[in-house]
Amino acid sequence: MLSRRTTVAAASSSPGSAGTQSAPSSSGECEPERRRRRQQAETYHEQTKHSLTDGYARGPRGLDWANQPNPFLRFLSSPLVPLQHFPLPEHRSHGKDLPLYHSVFSAVSPAAPQPLSHASISQLFYDSLSLSAWKTTGASTWSLRVNPSSGNLHPTEAYLLSPPLPSSSSTAASSSPFVAHYAPKEHALDIRAVLPPDFLPRFFPSSSILVGFSSIFWREAWKYGERAFRYCNHDVGHAIAAVAIAARALGWDARLLDGLGCTDLSNLFGLGMGTSSPHPPEQLPSRPTRGRFPWVEMEHPDCVLLVFPAGLAAGSEFSVDYASLSGEISKLRSLDWFGSPNALSKDHVCWDIIYKTAEAVEKPTTAVDRFSVDPFCGSGLLSEGLYKDLTVREVVRRRRSAVDMDGDHALKKETFYQMMLHCLPSGDLARGEKQGRPLALPFRVLPWDSEVHAALFVHRVVGLPKGVYFLVRNEDHLDSLRKAMRSEFEWEKPDGCPDGLPLYRLAWGDCQDLAKQLSCHQDIAADGCFSLGMVARFEPVLRERDAWMYPRLFWETGVLGQVLYLEAHAVGISATGIGCYFDDAVHDVLGLKGAEFQSLYHFTVGRAVQDKRIMSLPAYPGPDIDA
Repeated sequence: MLSRRTTVAAASSSPGSAGTQSAPSSSGECEPERRRRRQQAETYHEQTKHSLTDGYARGPRGLDWANQPNPFLRFLSSPLVPLQHFPLPEHRSHGKDLPLYHSVFSAVSPAAPQPLSHASISQLFYDSLSLSAWKTTGASTWSLRVNPSSGNLHPTEAYLLSPPLPSSSSTAASSSPFVAHYAPKEHALDIRAVLPPDFLPRFFPSSSILVGFSSIFWREAWKYGERAFRYCNHDVGHAIAAVAIAARALGWDARLLDGLGCTDLSNLFGLGMGTSSPHPPEQLPSRPTRGRFPWVEMEHPDCVLLVFPAGLAAGSEFSVDYASLSGEISKLRSLDWFGSPNALSKDHVCWDIIYKTAEAVEKPTTAVDRFSVDPFCGSGLLSEGLYKDLTVREVVRRRRSAVDMDGDHALKKETFYQMMLHCLPSGDLARGEKQGRPLALPFRVLPWDSEVHAALFVHRVVGLPKGVYFLVRNEDHLDSLRKAMRSEFEWEKPDGCPDGLPLYRLAWGDCQDLAKQLSCHQDIAADGCFSLGMVARFEPVLRERDAWMYPRLFWETGVLGQVLYLEAHAVGISATGIGCYFDDAVHDVLGLKGAEFQSLYHFTVGRAVQDKRIMSLPAYPGPDIDA
């Protein structure tokens, strides 16, 4: 039952869901070019599947430790602005003013919008993208971050575009609007350029900032080979959600500026500017090739978020003129850009299909897109008592990826249902309304209706029978899912399932061995309380909207994964994202044929087993800390 392989060419059609993206024609590309781009995305996706019968996707046969990429990018010789540090999470007496974790999901803002300042920017990055700890054992030492990453390799880089930042310290703030790269090791800003004074005020509300992301594919490809492009985009989604949640704790909101294209983002972040960094050759190698390829260390622009005071859109409507904004962004190339990026490795491997696919799925500027901010919708809350009364900072900075689960801990049914409620994109809707629109935190940062669902393998949830369940995150897809999946599935609501939670039991039975097998024979998928596969509407999305939705589907899985991470830690257990799984074996279990739906990410939630050989050290040791 688990050995059949499907092909993208066998894709079936599905009616589209109501979304907020523009029509495909908005890119202005001819149909043959759009088809070429879709085919490249589909080819990549098919080629990089792991298979029970045909083996794993291509990757390095061993790890070249001498060329492990440096996880920290710095722009040498650029001005460095240190950011403010904050009390450690265990110092509860110093964090009484921070909102409780569960309160950030409430429709009532947990905090009045904080003024834009050096301190608030410091807090935003400290609680989203900074280091969370150092780990050491024997001769090895490595850092952990607030935002997770596949293999702890961290291909995601962050940028800030900000007005001048007031500060009580004249040496710590920028007196001009600026573009900066965030340096997590130092918790500081590499100033890349000074912006024209009217650039941000002309297009965005007062007290707004832009936070952008780029990816260095080589960091992931060093370990994972061709499949790395998938993992880089998971990480982008995790980073998006991390910033959105940290922004909410400051009384701010965030929204993806998805009308901008790849070239706009490159100009906005100053990628490749002010430096003699080599560029990719016009003709890539036709196969994975080892050698000295410095250009593989270049950053690929992913996306940018507008971060602004919550409630601003409700009080005074504002829009973004993407056509004019794109024109002004192009002028930023002429700025004086400071600093040059440090080298990450001496030698490299060029995984050609990654760069061919990245080019194919680059998004053009879609000037007809309309920017909008929906009212905030709170998520359903069964009981505050289900959480540990932890602050946002305590949860986000204690987040870890479990390496092993104990295979024993059982989750209460009410806690499981609460976690699922926080996974819903639309939050706590009125009776009769459907899930799908991105209204709740952190999904509201995405401008498209949800395309990702969750197939759950329940192992140990007290009061919930073992078996396979399905969380429908966009109820416009329910009929298509039922038609596409096995006819014998029950599609029954489990006992005690809250109203408004579209969770269905598909089949009864112990599925621990099955979950382990599907996730590349990893025990961790069977030893948690539950594991899951994130199933996305796939081929129809690429056809309806365009190839540039391919990475965005992975972003959505990363956003959902970040919620699962934080929910697990907020109730006192742990979680881990799983990128290694047998794609089509998952589809076989669910009965999915063709490419209408595809599994894009796996996850497991349970109680972690701590390795006592590993010592934990503070992320940023100071004079009052004995490291």
